[in-house]
Amino acid sequence: MKILLLGKTGQIGGALAKRLRTTAEMTEPERQTLDLADGEAIRRTVADAHPDLIINAAAYTDVEGAEDDPSKAELINATAPGILAEEAKKCGAALIHFSTDYIFDGTQATPYDEDAPPEPCNVYGRSKLLGEVAIRETGAAHVVFRSSWIYDVRGRNFLLTILRLAQREEVLRVVDDQFGAPTPATVVAETVAEIIAQTQNRPVEFFKDKGGIINLTCRGCTTWRDFAQSIVDRARRHGMTLSVQEVRGIPSSEYWGKAARPKNSRLDLSRLQKRFGLTTPEWEPALDNVFSDFDSLGLMP
Repeated sequence: MKILLLGKTGQIGGALAKRLRTTAEMTEPERQTLDLADGEAIRRTVADAHPDLIINAAAYTDVEGAEDDPSKAELINATAPGILAEEAKKCGAALIHFSTDYIFDGTQATPYDEDAPPEPCNVYGRSKLLGEVAIRETGAAHVVFRSSWIYDVRGRNFLLTILRLAQREEVLRVVDDQFGAPTPATVVAETVAEIIAQTQNRPVEFFKDKGGIINLTCRGCTTWRDFAQSIVDRARRHGMTLSVQEVRGIPSSEYWGKAARPKNSRLDLSRLQKRFGLTTPEWEPALDNVFSDFDSLGLMP
């Protein structure tokens, strides 16, 4: 299968590139050579690659920055995915795209399923929702994976931020009234790779039948504060020297950011299991595996 992967330097994109290079013919344009705000450049890239499957793991992910520059967020998160879907349909390819729990305001008491009415709580969420709509309106064969609380052993994310702060601060102040399932990028990549394998090299037919929106996170639930405490505890067990003495919970109202965040980021995973027969791990064992990756990569302590 010929795959065009956008966003290989991101967390999910990097994990996907590593996982798929052994099984597919990959085209992975560099960020410097493909501006996702340039529609014509996107069209040329797709035409040159002649892909069977396009995976868009690229996005404008600066939630705070989106509040100040909504036009850029919409260009990359909404307009670009729509163009990719148009070009996929034109060349007979399918499209995999990644969205977010931020398309919801987080006021629902139960996990959100794929059919829950969206109500974005910030500019970033609105731009991602517009991307979902743009893809759907093209009629291209596609699947949109909604994920949340993604982290990895590399890049910029909550895990690495907590580890950095824990080495120099005695008290960490972390929000304790937002709930979700921390999800390693590797869990997303492994699940997506298994679904790609299920297509049996016929992604258009497969996603016409089983595509649409699919929630994809780890199972279980925690708060950002408790996630931070779990990171600190595991770091110490793995021999990391830390200064932190307390991980203190604070309400969202004390968080400095401009953009609102959903208090409930839990996503219902029933469709993933029913449609593809796949079950993701609980968030705590998944975090254990990430620390094992730290060890194997020589990054701890």
